[in-house]
Amino acid sequence: MPSSINIQEFIELSKQYPILDVRSPGEYEYGHIPGAYSLPLFTNEERAIVGTAYKQVSRESAVNKGLAFFAPKLKELITDAKTISGGNSFLIHCWRGGMRSASVAWLLELYGFKVYLLRGGYKAFRRTTAENFAQDRKILILGGRTGSAKTLILKELSNSAEQIIDLEKLAHHKGSSFGALGETPPPTQEMFENELFFELYKTDKNKIVWLEDESNMIGTRAIPKVLFEKMRSAKTVFLDIPFEVRLHYLTETYGKYNPEDLKEAIKRITKRLGGLNTKVAVSAIDSGDTKTAFGICLKYYDKTYDYGKNKRVPETVVNCCFETMNVKEVAKKIVAISKEISW
Repeated sequence: MPSSINIQEFIELSKQYPILDVRSPGEYEYGHIPGAYSLPLFTNEERAIVGTAYKQVSRESAVNKGLAFFAPKLKELITDAKTISGGNSFLIHCWRGGMRSASVAWLLELYGFKVYLLRGGYKAFRRTTAENFAQDRKILILGGRTGSAKTLILKELSNSAEQIIDLEKLAHHKGSSFGALGETPPPTQEMFENELFFELYKTDKNKIVWLEDESNMIGTRAIPKVLFEKMRSAKTVFLDIPFEVRLHYLTETYGKYNPEDLKEAIKRITKRLGGLNTKVAVSAIDSGDTKTAFGICLKYYDKTYDYGKNKRVPETVVNCCFETMNVKEVAKKIVAISKEISW
């Protein structure tokens, strides 16, 4: 018999055994447990037919239609599972932990595999993510105006054995109008939350976890409201780095991209820059003067960031001034500062 286990046990066992998500491809693509393999019992169309039969006719009718779809796939499901498996055990789930996962579990156990079923299915996993975001943690925010190389500093903190969550990496976006340049398409909102949950789940709640200062939206992805509220009230280590140093960093980082893409990014913030500034910035790109263009944009982003910073409680912000941008030195100093912060 398959073993029915809770979500905590399921996540721990996922470090050893592969997860098989037997929901339809559409459900999987919309959002799934990170690392899970798609082994659909039904296609999108078949799932719709079975669901309609259940709602409009009867449970018996839905089961009969499901069996008709399931029977011809028995051999194929075993073959696909064997391709995925690195051993003889699987973790399996569907939406609610019902007939789809039970059917595939029966088949795999019949073949000789050991199967663990997620009690409550993917729905239970999603409920756990929401509960996890609400948990108390020692959150420390890494702040700084645009161009302060916060992402590089987060990576250096990670190299120094500090706990970090790279929200921009998870969202596939660097947070400004230029943030999508060089990035792959973003995950769905649900998948962003799932990945974020897994990153938070791996952290020790009794130790500091660093997150970059963000607005509630990173590109098109929203930080879960309850977590964002905790981030806004958390203590912040603010990197105060000179304008020219940050402008040089931005020019080096973004100046390599296609000029047409840069101009489109500038035009997206026309209302904020103003018509004249936008025209000058676009002309600067056309003439190869990316520094002038980024300088215009940076002045706007500085005003925006300072507005957000000023809404924080002053006592929660620790200012750190640096004349240059030496990532290792910055990381070393702010780690020392973090050890002096009272919780």
